[in-house]
Amino acid sequence: MAVKEFPAGTQLIQSGQNLTALHVIAKGSVRATYPGGEFYLGKGDVVGICELFFGSYFISYQAEEATSFASYPCSAAQLSNFMKSNKELANFLITSLFKQLHEILDQYELSHFDCNNFYHYLMDSYEDYKSFCTKLGFAARELPAMETLTQLVLEEDVDSWIDGFYSQLGTLVTEKTAKNLDPDFMTGLILKVDQDIYNIISVCRVLYDYKSEITNLLMNENHLDFFDLYAGILYKIGPNAENSTTIIAALSTMMIQLESQPTIDKDMYKQRVAEYREKLNKVSTSSGDEDNKTDEVPEITDSMNTILAYSGVSSETATAFRANVEKYAKMTDKNASDDAARKLRLTITKLFYQIYEGAFLKSLNDNAIPKVVKMFFNFGYVDENLAGMENASYLYSIVDKLPTDPKRKVYTIYEWLKAIYNGEKAPSRNEFDADYIAYLHEQKMTGKITAAQEIEWQNDREKQVLFEMNNMFPTVNKITFGRIINFCPIFSEHNILKDLDVSLVSADKVENAFKMIRSLDFSAYYRDIIYTNPDIGIGKESVGVEVLPDLILMPNVGIRGVAWQEIEGRKRTTPARMMVSIFQMEDLTNILVRLTGDFRWEMCKRVQGARWNDVSEASLTSEYFDYIQFYKKNRDLSADAKDKIKLSMQKAKNSYKEMFIRDYEAWILYEGSGSPRLNKVSRTILFTYCPFAKEIRNRLKANPLYKDMMDRYDIKLSQKIHHYNNLFQKLKNTNTPVPEELQNQRDFLNR
Repeated sequence: MAVKEFPAGTQLIQSGQNLTALHVIAKGSVRATYPGGEFYLGKGDVVGICELFFGSYFISYQAEEATSFASYPCSAAQLSNFMKSNKELANFLITSLFKQLHEILDQYELSHFDCNNFYHYLMDSYEDYKSFCTKLGFAARELPAMETLTQLVLEEDVDSWIDGFYSQLGTLVTEKTAKNLDPDFMTGLILKVDQDIYNIISVCRVLYDYKSEITNLLMNENHLDFFDLYAGILYKIGPNAENSTTIIAALSTMMIQLESQPTIDKDMYKQRVAEYREKLNKVSTSSGDEDNKTDEVPEITDSMNTILAYSGVSSETATAFRANVEKYAKMTDKNASDDAARKLRLTITKLFYQIYEGAFLKSLNDNAIPKVVKMFFNFGYVDENLAGMENASYLYSIVDKLPTDPKRKVYTIYEWLKAIYNGEKAPSRNEFDADYIAYLHEQKMTGKITAAQEIEWQNDREKQVLFEMNNMFPTVNKITFGRIINFCPIFSEHNILKDLDVSLVSADKVENAFKMIRSLDFSAYYRDIIYTNPDIGIGKESVGVEVLPDLILMPNVGIRGVAWQEIEGRKRTTPARMMVSIFQMEDLTNILVRLTGDFRWEMCKRVQGARWNDVSEASLTSEYFDYIQFYKKNRDLSADAKDKIKLSMQKAKNSYKEMFIRDYEAWILYEGSGSPRLNKVSRTILFTYCPFAKEIRNRLKANPLYKDMMDRYDIKLSQKIHHYNNLFQKLKNTNTPVPEELQNQRDFLNR
């Protein structure tokens, strides 16, 4: 058997490749890696022996130093004959197999122990953080991901007897006895061990994901993490304050924890630590004297009374709201989950929308709305102390020059409500998917209004805007905030997890994010319509029309986005409606990518109607539904890919739509830049219905993962372009100008 040599650093085998041979290492060393672990192989070890049963690799192998190995063609079906004809290799196979099994088992036990320790460290750190805040008089902040984090619970764990069983078996099947054992017994043993190794690595992947979740809570690129919570306290009190030593020590311990974690992004970690040290140095060298923001903007003093007086609500409502807000402001933990805290937030929420409604209706006939009231409309601002004087001053400074633009389809909630009142926009559907007209009809059918009122109210602008304020507004405000259990509509400093000027959403940011998405998924917001022009011989042509969504900024500091409806009424060429927080704590582009995936799914369902999941009528939703429903029987998916789908479905709570959105995010954010993340089947569906723009396709052509899909796409595309070229030639022959709609469609196809 010929021996092949590889220089150090060579990627010998990538996880997911087909396995067609076993490779015995003749010289050097190989690093084997999988999610949640790594180990090293040396002379005499066999690469691929752990994965032979599955016919594909779920471990990646890289030459750690100059390495050579001999390859022996083999598969699971051929193993018995292989063992009979290569008895001298039996000892290599068995010795290496058991060595790798025990390495992987050791990694599993260590990871399991680390997960529990890591979880307790995180929870202890959060309790310490809250104690610091209470001691220093600060409002403790809560990270969004904390809501879903629980102590590790494995639905499928490694059997406790596995280690002892294989340790004893290893002493019975030694190097000396291996070649004398029955080949069929050896074959069965190897294939059985392979299955157990795969199960152990599957659990290791779950442990790795769990540690990744905790690591991300400690530090991430969006600054929504424990590191920022602790650093924020230190920046406020200064590094020379009485309690600073304890906080600095906590941050140092956190850095030590993160440095040793394989789940951390090393470049991001270095950048965050450098930012921390630079900012700490600035805080240390500054005088600490701040301008008195309240003196600069005296109008924000006693904001709540100004807002209540303007709204015109009853004295009982005003008194109740004031008392409850004051009670809320005194809470040391505003995110408390006990009944009293929950009821207090619900009471404030109910009163908040009553006050909002009164103030909004009054503002419709007011050309001199107080700036504090505008802050209430656009940010949910109520009280300067609850918001923090510095934040209140910032809101005051920007409220008259918010970077939105209805002409560019980016609205504040106040601008949106005004657009409905002015008849420029129709009210949104309610949470039961009924539009305003359907709602009125239902009210009439249930006897709540008369037939005359139904007709009269259809064009009543005030009734329309009240429908929006009582349905879409409170529901979406809570969803975009992101932490539904802790939701309170009042602007509060404890919800601010990064600088307001950085997180403020603008029309420019929205426009740039959608440009990025459309530079990859160029057809994302195109809808097919039928164009006819019998006068020039055009019967029916399907052409695409791009309709970008309306984006409404909800008055909160939040972390989520909502794709509320894909069209207005029944007309498919109307814009979708999407909502995000006006102060977005998460990355805006990532959120809009997610909303675009949501839109694609819902728009396809709208077009397909009742047959949206009928695979006999090919569509994005039907093919994706079929793929997830029958993935276990799909021969195009490796065992590793099937296992990943199973885990992903658990995380997506068995939602097919959520699975698609996650794949769409990977498609845009990773695959579009040449970093494969999807399996073959999912990638094919995404490429078929969400193809990349020509520039991206040309860049990916060299990648064999895309070659077959590209070839099929190019054939279909050339047929469509050929059709239009012929059509244009006929029009030219009769000296007929090409209609703009058809010219736009050919330009679209050339994208």
